Amino acid sequence: MSRAAVIGEAARTAGFALAGALVLTADNPGEALAAWSSLPDDVAVLVLTPNAAGWLGAAPRARRDLLLVVMPP
Repeated sequence: MSRAAVIGEAARTAGFALAGALVLTADNPGEALAAWSSLPDDVAVLVLTPNAAGWLGAAPRARRDLLLVVMPP
């Protein structure tokens, strides 16, 4: 079964855990890269905060099996 994950700052991502998403907190570029590297294979939907999207660059877009969503600023 596939699941959703969220990567980004704690203040913007905490609520997603209530909906059952895997929340990977990242408050800086290093944490974002570590969260991306630890992303489980069963994640089908990835939500990024705008900062996390900037920190990760093109890496998430290269994974074609993900539905990628970037939160509005």
